[in-house]
Order: sequence, then structure tokens, then C-alpha cells
Amino acid sequence: MRVTKGAKIAAGTALLALGVAACGGGGGEGSGGSGDENPRAATGAVFIRGCEPQTGLVPGNINETCGGTVVDFMYSKLMKYNSDTAAAELDQAESIDTSDNKVWTIKLKPGLKWTDGTPVTAKNYVDAWNYTAYSPNGQLGASWFADIEGFDKVNTADPDGPDGPKEAPKPESETLSGLEVVDDLTFKVTLSSPQAVFRTKLGYSTFSALPDAFFKDPQAFSSNPVTNGPFKFAKWDHNSQLVMEANPDYPGAEKPKVKQIVYKMYTDDNAAYADLVSNNLDFTELIPPSALAGDKWKSDLGDRAIDSQQGVIQTLTFPLYNKEFGGNADFRKAVSLAIDRKTITEKIFNNGRTPLDSWVSPIVEGYKAGACGDLCTFDPAKAKEYLAKAKAAGYTPPKEFPIWSNADGTHKEWIEATVNSINQAFGTDAGFQFVHRDMPTFAELRDTVTQHKIKGSFRTGWQMDYPHIENFLNPLYKTNSSSNDGLYSNKDLDAKLHEADTAADPAESLRLYQEAEAMLTQDMPAIPLWSYGLQAGTSKWVTGVKVTPFGVLDPLSIAIKS
Repeated sequence: MRVTKGAKIAAGTALLALGVAACGGGGGEGSGGSGDENPRAATGAVFIRGCEPQTGLVPGNINETCGGTVVDFMYSKLMKYNSDTAAAELDQAESIDTSDNKVWTIKLKPGLKWTDGTPVTAKNYVDAWNYTAYSPNGQLGASWFADIEGFDKVNTADPDGPDGPKEAPKPESETLSGLEVVDDLTFKVTLSSPQAVFRTKLGYSTFSALPDAFFKDPQAFSSNPVTNGPFKFAKWDHNSQLVMEANPDYPGAEKPKVKQIVYKMYTDDNAAYADLVSNNLDFTELIPPSALAGDKWKSDLGDRAIDSQQGVIQTLTFPLYNKEFGGNADFRKAVSLAIDRKTITEKIFNNGRTPLDSWVSPIVEGYKAGACGDLCTFDPAKAKEYLAKAKAAGYTPPKEFPIWSNADGTHKEWIEATVNSINQAFGTDAGFQFVHRDMPTFAELRDTVTQHKIKGSFRTGWQMDYPHIENFLNPLYKTNSSSNDGLYSNKDLDAKLHEADTAADPAESLRLYQEAEAMLTQDMPAIPLWSYGLQAGTSKWVTGVKVTPFGVLDPLSIAIKS
């Protein structure tokens, strides 16, 4: 789904009286206090840890968790993912039918509404998908529609990159030929070739509909959206807080149990954790390494601690479009062999992470242990051998080779440990050294990455959109995919992924995806590091909190203790 960080202005007087402090300041009625009276009861508001979205709140233009979590709270899709099992289930769709996995007929449930009172229609879905796919609109999620017939006519690639002198040619069409509105509640989707996993994908936020209001002023809409989910937009104070209110017209069987969710933005996850311990914050899904050490977080939180699993992995990515910092395949293999994953996960994360030997989360369908081969094992001698091969092939690393991260996340400890591991493995006579470099915020890091301007390697994480191996391959490594941050391109890999996408037999499809994953060892465009366990926590003021297999709060689960 999304690269990870480490979800209308109509605010009423009760909201304005909350006095939420930015970045973990606490205070006001949001403060936990020391008495037994529940301060959440008066306002019906709960406070969860958040971060500033990179872009606005348009689902088709989001590919990171800070914005993705917020839009998932506010937009309903055709499908939803079960909060316990992550299985795909019908949501706004009454039915999604196909006889050949190529032509799909989608019928909406009647009576669905946007928060401005207008009906949710089939045209809203078709218009949204066309807008996102049309390359001049510059939407980050455009490539998710590449399997629909006519995509090549609405989306043209820039011939020489974002900074080149030539502009991408204007597309032949503004609409996908594979989309057809049948009636107010029905539309048809024709794919360029059969794809069994298409139905499962439809719970991802990029496949959301957009109301007519969006097309009147897309820029204004991005910071004041009309939505159709369990919560509606209320207020956004940038870099401080984003407030959502329960949607009274939400038709789902399970309704919101709180009146408001205040998504508090932190520039320091240690500050968020301190607020959690003192009951000024009601939920965080990220416990910093300082609290993981010795299981301190468990003693701090007691029965407020949540310990589970999630489909999230950490990787290290290289800008292959940059000759200086992209390196070559042997150099990237050398770096992977120089990282002592076992020691880092033990010492920094207190075993809250698990060393990864694959590009896929262990909890998803299609995961194959050892897909990375011996390239994800710690072997300093072999690392030096690959480094020598890289240099013999003509690559000279820069004197300082950065690993970039965002300072508003808990990355300092593990990246410095990774840097030390690499430098010690290569030795003092390597002629260069790795260093840790920070950008102030996740949004700034992602802007630099998505604009393809980063100079050095950079931390990347991936939170699954659905529990299937395909989701860890196509969006990240297929040529021109939405989250292919290093601009990796391998025609043989593309062909294998297409073969897997279009296989009629699910078992055969999985096998082909596994073959595609194994091909990543040839070029090592990104280095697998570790998979995440789930360490989260709540305040004493809330109850019923459920964390999904995606590692995020189920917004319909949280309730205020009476």
C-alpha cells in the first residue's frame, strides 16, 4: 500500500475547546490528568498518534501511511479488509462479478451518500479512476490502473525523467476505454488481460470514488474533502492535528463509537510515547526503540500494551537513476552482506523486529523464506569480495554515502547501527564510509524521494494493502509503478510479473510471483532488512481497541470508557 513513516472545516465550539497541543505537548482537556474522571467523556474525542500527510487527502494521490491512514478512516471503498484476518469483503459494492477475470461487473449498494448529501454513484467511481490514471493530472496512484484496458492511451511516460528537457507527450484520451457506466449503480471494468487478484485490490484507497464536488476544485478539495466513510473531515491544522468527526450517515453495520478522532502529529515519536504513558494520547502503533529495550514498554503500560504481528517490512533503497549513489548490483549486494540484521534486531529493537530474508512480509500469502538467498546474511568477507567486484567493474563510491531518514520518526538508532555494521564490515581501507543523514519530516523525505532528487540511499518501509505477495512486488519493482522509488526497471522481471498477474490458477500465480521475487537477487534494487512485529499501546481512557493486520487502528473499534 504505502511507504511507511516509521487518515471541511466545520469545527464546532466543543472541538475548538479541546486545546490540543502539537507534537506531544499535552495539556487542556486532552490531558490525561491524575484523577479517575474520564476527560474524554465530555467531548467524545480520542487522540491518536499521527504525522503530516505528504500530499492532500485525495486517495489517488497518496502512497504513504501518514495520509493513507487518514483517508482510510474517511473513505469507504468497493471492498474492505477484515480487521481480524485482512480478508477482502464487500463494502460499498453489492456484488463484483466476473466469468473470466477480465471483464468485471460491479454493482453498488443503493442509498450510499457523500457527506455533502449527494448520492454515491457508479459514475463517481469511473470519473475518479479516469482522473487518477490520466498522467497530466500527476496522481501518485496512476499506475494502479495500468491493468485496465486503454491505460496506454491515457498515461504517457516522461521520455527523459522529471528533470529532463522533454515533456511527456499528451495522452490520446482522457478516459480509460475499459471503464463503462452501465447505470447509476453499475459499472463495468475490462482489463487488458485476466487478473485473479483484481477483486482483492479494490479495497485499496486509490480505488476510491470521488464526488462531483472534487472536480470543481481538486486543489481545495485536497485539504477540505467530501467523503463517504465512517468519519468525515472536520479540521486540519498543518503539522499539528487533523480532526475527524463521526459520519452520522455512515451505512455500515458497525458505527463509530466515538464522536471525534484527533490525529495528533508528532515530530518525535519519543514524545508521542511519553504522552501515551501519561494518558495524554489514547493510541499509538509505534513504540520507540528506547522503550522496547528490556521490554520497558510492557512495564510502563501493563494491560494497555498490545503485542501482535503486522504486514510491514523495512528496506533500504537506492536511487538507480543516480550513477553516483545508485551504485551497481555488486555494490548493493556488498552492502546487504555487510548488515548484521540479527544483532540490530536484538539490540536495537529487543527482538521486536525479525531479520528478513525476503522482499515479502512473512504473514502474507505467497511468502517464501530465503527468497533473498545468502545475500541477506551477515558475511563481512563476502561483502568485501562483492565490493571489490563492484570497483573492478568501474564503480567508485563517493567518500560519504548517506542513508537518509526522517527525523520525526524513530530511525536514528537503527540507521546508526546499520551504518556502523557496514563500515566495520568494509574496513577502514574501503576508501569511503556510510553516514546517517536526516530530513526534518517524513513529508520532506517523501517529497525528495518522489521527485527523484535524493542523493544517497534511503530508508523505505512497506505496509501491505492486502495480504498477498503481489502487493509487495508490482507496486515497488515493476517499471513505472507508483512506489518504485528507485526507478528500478527490469524487462524480464516485468514479463514474469505479468505472467503471474494473468495466470488463471491461483497456485500457479503464486509460484510465478515467487519466481519474480527471486529475480530481485540479480540487481538488489532494495535491500530487505526486517519485518515488523506489532507493538502498540493505549491510554487508560479508552477500551475495545483493535489493531488490524495492517498495523493500524481499526477506527470503529475504539470506544471511551464509561
